[in-house]
Amino acid sequence: MNLILMGLPGAGKGTQAEKIVEKYNIPHISTGDMFRSAIKEGTPLGKEAKSYMDQGDLVPDEVTVGIVKERLSKPDCEKGFLLDGFPRTVAQAEALENLLSELNTKLDYVLHVQVPENKLVDRLTGRRICPECGATYHVEFNPPKEDGKCDVDGATLMQREDDQPETVKNRLKVNMEQTQPLLDYYGDKGYLVDVNGDQHIDDVFVQIDEKIGGLAK
Repeated sequence: MNLILMGLPGAGKGTQAEKIVEKYNIPHISTGDMFRSAIKEGTPLGKEAKSYMDQGDLVPDEVTVGIVKERLSKPDCEKGFLLDGFPRTVAQAEALENLLSELNTKLDYVLHVQVPENKLVDRLTGRRICPECGATYHVEFNPPKEDGKCDVDGATLMQREDDQPETVKNRLKVNMEQTQPLLDYYGDKGYLVDVNGDQHIDDVFVQIDEKIGGLAK
């Protein structure tokens, strides 16, 4: 089963990705992980991507698509994959379609986890992070045992600058504008599966499982 997972920041994609990977036994492939792996392995495309990243530039589509192809060609993807963070544009989506055709496979579903904007703002602005160990908490949904202190090392928790309310609203707006053409593209092709992310984590997964499991039978 070849899947793409989409959703705005704070929609809970990471949590659902873990559940999908565990249930369907397919690798979770995020853009960041792909780049890090290609750079670590020292592949030609990894080196090329690093040269752009070191200068603070965006990695061109042809390099990104090449790295995606390298990753999807690995043995663990033979039974499927879950792509997260790619594609980001319609041009990348078209390139992915061509790439999958080259690999004699095709996309099955694009899962879009939907959460109302006001709920996303609450989720993101409530996030707190330990500056020492990187543990993540939420003031409402996952509070530390002692208010403002990390359970692991007792360090004072902090709020990331990009988790401030105005920054969050702007980030969501930009993401929505970038994501909509892609949603339209996959909707027109019949791949899109909308999922209600504004419910308990387990209920979100039940809905995903029913939709893709039922469709897969």
